[in-house]
Amino acid sequence: MTSRLEHLETALNYHFTDRQLLQQALTHKSFSNEQNEDVLHNERLEFLGDAVLELTVSEKVYRQYPDIPEGGLTRIRAEVVSEKGLSAIALQLDLGAELRLGKGEEKSGGREKPSLLSDALEALLGAVYCDGGFAAACQSVDRLFSAAIQQSAQNRYGTDYKTRLQERLQAKFGRLPEYRLVQVTGPDHARNFSMEVRFDDKLLGKGRGPSKKRAEQQAAACALDHPLVRNSETE
Repeated sequence: MTSRLEHLETALNYHFTDRQLLQQALTHKSFSNEQNEDVLHNERLEFLGDAVLELTVSEKVYRQYPDIPEGGLTRIRAEVVSEKGLSAIALQLDLGAELRLGKGEEKSGGREKPSLLSDALEALLGAVYCDGGFAAACQSVDRLFSAAIQQSAQNRYGTDYKTRLQERLQAKFGRLPEYRLVQVTGPDHARNFSMEVRFDDKLLGKGRGPSKKRAEQQAAACALDHPLVRNSETE
């Protein structure tokens, strides 16, 4: 059991000082209720871990994708921290095998339930935060969620926002968007360009940057979140 928990700590990129916190994070309420003595379960740690995960993923996508607008960042975060996203990572960790479950929950397949797995993963992050602080929790989130964040952003936006926008509009309407320079401000050594991207003279997005190329990319990223473009992706 100890070696398996050490393997889990390695996956988290964190080794606990208080291993009781690790044990608590893996204890479902059904197990706690069946014990004669007081055994702490993971619901309070789950509550804390949910908040830690929300903030750390928010900060990561904010810093990693400076051109993606707020709505897009929200959707990436929502996908990554959803029950489906969390349970997928929990399955990669084989987290179900480490859970302490009550007999009824065990019989009903609790080790494979997405809700239990996602809750336990959040509890683990809450435990890391309690034991090592916010920096340690960020380290664990970075180890566990970086690939999922990158995949979500790639699927939604690609690495080149202008190309992705062009592909979607070309596939649906057979025409390309138009970029317009709106304003240039600042001294020669620190120019700031404002660009718009339009389709059929409809404004899809705006962007700003130290070059036309950067401003166009930001405008395209914003446009990828426009209903016209999102609808063209799903139809």
